[in-house]
Amino acid sequence: MNNKQYLGPLVVEGKLVDAERIKERSNYLRGSIIADLDDHVTGGFNGDNFSLIRFHGMYQQDDRDLRAERAEQKLDARHAMMLRCRLPGGVITSKQWLAIDKFSKEKTLYGSIRLTNRQTFQFHGILKQHLQSVHQMLHNIDLDSLGTANDVNRNVLCSSNPMESTLHQEVYEWAKKISEHLLPHTRAYAEIWLNKEKIKTTDVEPILGSTYLPRKFKTTIVVPPHNEVDLHANDMNFIAITEQGALTGFNLLIGGGLSIEHSNKATYPRTASEFGYFPVNKVLDIAEAVVSIQRDWGNRTNRKNAKTKYTLDRVGLNIFKAEVERRAGVNFEPTRPYQFTTRGDRFGWIKGIDNTWNLTLFIENGRLLDYHNRPLKTGMAEIARAHQGNFRLTANQNLIISGVKEFEKNNIEHIARLYGLMRNVSHQRQNSMACVSFPTCPLAMAEAERILPKFITCIEEIMAKYGIEDDYIVLRISGCPNGCARALLAEIGLIGKAPGRYNLYLGGNRIGTRIPRIYRENVSLQDSLVILDGLIKEWVQERAQEEGFGDFAIRSGIVQPILNPAHDFWN
Repeated sequence: MNNKQYLGPLVVEGKLVDAERIKERSNYLRGSIIADLDDHVTGGFNGDNFSLIRFHGMYQQDDRDLRAERAEQKLDARHAMMLRCRLPGGVITSKQWLAIDKFSKEKTLYGSIRLTNRQTFQFHGILKQHLQSVHQMLHNIDLDSLGTANDVNRNVLCSSNPMESTLHQEVYEWAKKISEHLLPHTRAYAEIWLNKEKIKTTDVEPILGSTYLPRKFKTTIVVPPHNEVDLHANDMNFIAITEQGALTGFNLLIGGGLSIEHSNKATYPRTASEFGYFPVNKVLDIAEAVVSIQRDWGNRTNRKNAKTKYTLDRVGLNIFKAEVERRAGVNFEPTRPYQFTTRGDRFGWIKGIDNTWNLTLFIENGRLLDYHNRPLKTGMAEIARAHQGNFRLTANQNLIISGVKEFEKNNIEHIARLYGLMRNVSHQRQNSMACVSFPTCPLAMAEAERILPKFITCIEEIMAKYGIEDDYIVLRISGCPNGCARALLAEIGLIGKAPGRYNLYLGGNRIGTRIPRIYRENVSLQDSLVILDGLIKEWVQERAQEEGFGDFAIRSGIVQPILNPAHDFWN
């Protein structure tokens, strides 16, 4: 199968990867998924369907803790699905929450709800026989999982700042519009999961094309000065620009992304590049232009180099920018001034400008489950029953109870404290994050979520030893190099390489605009703690006033800054 893409030298010539065959022959994402649902011999999906279900928001997984035991018993792996909801901007009602809580309790293997740093939630452990029921449950509460995985625009993130609720509402509406505008148009989702009758018309994908995008695509809308969505991890970013409090337009940044492959020097992380400013009424035109360019010019011969960041570097920023202007009918103005000061969530009660209150709860690892003496999941259900407003999920795996009226406030706080949802945690713990990793992620090379709490306890002890227990370092642990925990935007990043072994990266900054550099390769967690003890001691003794750890690591020469990731990330 030869590559007959669009624009000659702007397109990578060569043999298409097999993922392109799967998409082309899928009949607009239908494949033979329905037949697989009726196959009770296996709990998984066969052949191409293993990939196609991802377009519908699901990944096939198995419990890796049980693999060896089941293999010894000559049993198949215990296949189950992870489903990720489409929730642009992370807003969910209390009624919707109660429905997903009920489903997780009754029809998942683990009984948990996992808040993700894609500002949505995931179910883990859905058996194949329950898949149609989960999609129908979501449909009944006006939600879905379409386009939350594989080669499409993923869940659209936006700032969840309760102090600027009017502006947040406006950018949230744009997040929803972008999400809807860029969704797949195929009726496959409705036919397969909602039992909708097949309409005898030809499917058309006017934006994504019949073979969709070359790779996943991620979008954010950001309200400065808070970069809580980590915009530089994303392909397309809109930075809100205001005049006298009113939204006038956006700065566009393109080409962020963090996924790499160990030892593959053709892969690298990249921060997003500034394209310029445009007026607010051109948002959808710009979004469509950028996505269609990546559709047409992205690399379909090598998935490791198929993300927008590689397309931008290959064709050049000026050529890419000119094509966005041509397709969108826009002439970019110079980038308007903006500044980031934070990217973490602000916990506790914050009053919005509409005179309602917002309570941000710290959810370690985003995992809502009933633990011993901390029944977090039950507590969230009790809050949902008591609160008539919305919840906002954050891109840092936390949850905001938003729009709380004055008379509700004491009761909401009482419930939160009673169930362990409001407790004193260090700034260090609040600014640390991990991906899911073992036991369910098939890509995991090392532990992440399960070891983060104890690892942070050790870091807290080091911080206390040197008298800075109230300070913090942005720290992320990822079980593999695919970037889910955004470790390559951290001051300290640990990326799994093998069971119990990690590459240690240093030198990102607190606002998420700098990529760290590798400091030690293939270290154990214990060895990394010894290394970090010495470096934190050095930081405390020699830091400038309020200097962050990552800035100190660069200034003192512990690591050299990454100036051009395509050329010096691996040096």
